[in-house]
Amino acid sequence: MRLEGDRMKLYNTLTKKVEDFSTNEKGIVAMYTCGPTVYHFAHIGNLRTYIFEDILQKSLEYLGYEVKRVMNITDVGHMTSDGDTGEDKMQKGAEREHKTVYEIADFYTKAFMNDIDKLNIKLPGIVEKASDHIDTYIEMIQKLLEKDYAYQAGGNIYFDVSKFPNYYELSGKSGEDLLVGVREDVEEDKSKRNPADFGLWFTLSKFENQVMQWDSPWGRGYPGWHIECSGISYKYLGEYLDIHCGGVDNIFPHHTNEIAQSESFLGHKWCNYWCHGEHLNDNTGKMSKSKGEFLTLSLLESKGYEPLVYRLFCLNSHYRSQLVFSYEAIDATKNAYQKLLGRTAFIRDNRFGEKELDKIEKYEMEFKRALENDLNTANALTTLYDVLKSDCTNETKFCLIESFDRVLSLGLLKEEKLEYELEQYIETQIQKRNEAKKQKQYELADKIRSELLEKGIELKDGREGTTYTIKK
Repeated sequence: MRLEGDRMKLYNTLTKKVEDFSTNEKGIVAMYTCGPTVYHFAHIGNLRTYIFEDILQKSLEYLGYEVKRVMNITDVGHMTSDGDTGEDKMQKGAEREHKTVYEIADFYTKAFMNDIDKLNIKLPGIVEKASDHIDTYIEMIQKLLEKDYAYQAGGNIYFDVSKFPNYYELSGKSGEDLLVGVREDVEEDKSKRNPADFGLWFTLSKFENQVMQWDSPWGRGYPGWHIECSGISYKYLGEYLDIHCGGVDNIFPHHTNEIAQSESFLGHKWCNYWCHGEHLNDNTGKMSKSKGEFLTLSLLESKGYEPLVYRLFCLNSHYRSQLVFSYEAIDATKNAYQKLLGRTAFIRDNRFGEKELDKIEKYEMEFKRALENDLNTANALTTLYDVLKSDCTNETKFCLIESFDRVLSLGLLKEEKLEYELEQYIETQIQKRNEAKKQKQYELADKIRSELLEKGIELKDGREGTTYTIKK
């Protein structure tokens, strides 16, 4: 029986509305998030989804829930087309770099883990490689065949979508809608009963040169992409999920197929809440690896952007709103982040006064209300800025910053990060001031000096250049 939770409200893609959140087991959230296909670096659009999922988990924990979160690493079975056509992405990556599939998977898994660490994303408690759970997929496929939800054709095993009446419920579209615009140059598998039927297991009849292969009752081959998430979720979280997350591009066909095969296998409703993060776009549209050069976190770093600047950039927008990336926008965020670090550094180093418990309770309640409102991170940041501008004691402000950063994870009070970022900020401002003086823009130079002084940073001009001291 479902037990009512607290005041958290989340938009549910399945029902197309914001709903009160409740869990199957009181106080415990069973949460599954689709992981990366490790054939290439993650681009920053991919990483926006993982930031959203991280905020969701940390918000739930901040509100008192225990979160059991599982994520997969797709290292086999994901085709270049999400509709199970084209080449295996891992195989394509191996051919591109003249490495083995296993070398590609290992390298890009480590690269992904490095990216999420830099972004202060909490690693899920359980992270599992798809290739490690072949027996689970075979067990599920056998049962789907026994229940007549699946069939064998052309040497492969397919799920028959006509046997699942609510197949299009998540996407909110019909089969005809989703077939409009299908590329004519994609070779359709003529052995399938219905165009939307999807692969559960592929044998050598489809890709005889596939490197990753396993024995199965239907011949040597490998699993389809969709069965992997269902299998790993079932093994580690059981028969009932509270939340399943991913990007909006996962809605169809990936999550649609997960629902069909999981509920057919289990015989009951599987997941109550489906939460999806919107696209990050650039000036040419949706970001994609297929465009050739694409924006990675490492590329941003090489251009002088600290990874947590990108995290703040994402938090300024709602996870369900499309976000447009530009260097002008990220520059503005970088400046805001440097100022934020400067202000929090001053508060950290000047902690005075008593803890004002009534004010701590007031602002924490405002912060919680923002999170409970379908993860309104922009309003949560507004609460942080309200605290910084308030007449609270610095001890009170410090406690609130520390509290809020458990969710925001912007590294606001880490001493090493603060000192490094503050130093970078001051040096940048000094360079701007020097340039203004060269251009005889003395009013601008004085303004920069005054703004730094307001932050407790005093500049001194001398023969060897400009130095500074930070007032404690």
